Amino acid sequence: MAWYDEAIFYHIYPLGLTGAPKENAYSSPEHRLNTLLPWIPHIKSLGCNALYIGPLFESVGHGYETTDYKKLDSRLGTNEDLTNFVKECHVQDIRVILDGVFNHTGRDFFAFQDIKKNRENSPYKDWYCNVNFWGNNEYNDGFSYENWGGYNLLAKLNQNHPAVKDYICDVIRFWVSEFDIDGIRLDAADVLNFEYMQTLRRVANEVKPDFWLMGEVIHGDYNRWVNEGTLHSVTNYHLHKALYSGHNDHNYFEIAHTVKRLYEMGGSRPGGLKLYNFVDNHDVERIYTKLSNKAHYTPVHILLYTLPGVPSVYYGSEFGIEGKKERFSDDSLRPSLSLSEFGNAMTDHPCTRLLAALGRTRQTTPALSYGDYKELLLTNRQYAFSRTHNGTTVLVAVNNDDSDFMMTLPCGSCAQYKGVLSGEIINVTNGQITVNVKANSGDIWIPVNSSTDAPEEDDYFFDSAFITNPEPIPEVIVSDTISNEDETASADTPAVNTDAFAQGKIAGLQEAILAIMEKKGPVTEQMRNDVINNTHHDSLVNWVKSFY
Repeated sequence: MAWYDEAIFYHIYPLGLTGAPKENAYSSPEHRLNTLLPWIPHIKSLGCNALYIGPLFESVGHGYETTDYKKLDSRLGTNEDLTNFVKECHVQDIRVILDGVFNHTGRDFFAFQDIKKNRENSPYKDWYCNVNFWGNNEYNDGFSYENWGGYNLLAKLNQNHPAVKDYICDVIRFWVSEFDIDGIRLDAADVLNFEYMQTLRRVANEVKPDFWLMGEVIHGDYNRWVNEGTLHSVTNYHLHKALYSGHNDHNYFEIAHTVKRLYEMGGSRPGGLKLYNFVDNHDVERIYTKLSNKAHYTPVHILLYTLPGVPSVYYGSEFGIEGKKERFSDDSLRPSLSLSEFGNAMTDHPCTRLLAALGRTRQTTPALSYGDYKELLLTNRQYAFSRTHNGTTVLVAVNNDDSDFMMTLPCGSCAQYKGVLSGEIINVTNGQITVNVKANSGDIWIPVNSSTDAPEEDDYFFDSAFITNPEPIPEVIVSDTISNEDETASADTPAVNTDAFAQGKIAGLQEAILAIMEKKGPVTEQMRNDVINNTHHDSLVNWVKSFY
């Protein structure tokens, strides 16, 4: 078993998080990376034990047009800053992987600059693909070359050239010896030469025990990339799409079908492909923006942390922030944040509390990292499955409907199960448990004192306040919920929306939510707008319930 088999990742886009300038002036180093040091204990408190951070190295703008692979971007600081940052992560038992942008370089990279200067006489003229000294481009270089994604800002490396492979392998060795990193995420792995990646894998096997190679792959048969000779894992875009659309469309069949297909792709083995699971990242919209019903944030993340694979959280999404992808800019996906703005989030913010509970559960429940997968119940709006490891069976149930749902599920041989989020204890009867899955929510059911390899009961982080209500909620708030029989009910359809009375109830719920939020801490303009823009009765009801 390697460290990445039990990894829970936190993902940082450092140029965005630190508020670095969009263009690099190549001036004196600005030590912005050091401002991320306080984020390390936050990452640990969230239950994450691994960090994917990048791009980090000297570049022109967004970081993926590399100028120097062996120098921290001057907008972030110095190599010493990065060495100290990784060291502090290791002190707090957090592994670190960096972005490896090995498909292309920027135009300021030394080899490209030499071609510009010496043209046909440059010893680097074959380092790039299809360099044509009879051509030209918008930069008036007097030659053309193959680029990545249609952007001449990104000159495509010739991965078949021995000197290029030797150079990139030397970069990997340098990153390990200089910074002591634990792995690399290969940018644009789906367009990398397979022989090139196999060379990188051989170096990975040499430089450090359990050094992890993960690749950015969008679609296709993931087995092509994930195998003993190439990569350890790839980004799971198949599941990413299913998780948000399966909730927006009230279609758990899409999610379950995707999981089944991926599980079979990995040979239906518990280890399987160990894909890198995520619900948002620096290239796609925030999950809180993607979801039509914000209450679905809970079941989405329960699935992220419990389905086969390696879960990852993108910075800021633990606070439920918005981020919409624009046509010509990804800036809104990569914002500057101050951790001090979210100082009480671990105790007061429902999204942060949920992810911390899930992180602790994942860390202390081996079945969620190593267990097999078995589907137990599936409808459009309800989904349950088990993960079994060394005789311990963990049950997971989610519900995307606006009403609670009773489930009877087959389970292990123990006498009782306990809900991690609800704290509820259920007795096993005839090898089954019957549980009430809350509206737009879910739970993870873990056997009580089941086996020696399972964590002790007290090790779990039972955040029962997240779901249960120790104090009664005013009757006006909990009335008029949609019944279980109404299969056509949608989170996008208010229970009543045609008279002033219904509108008044919506306004009352909004006022109640804002009042509770103000008691718990500062309310930002974005948080206020989230409440005011939500005009769905049942969604607001569930929002109120989440505070108790």
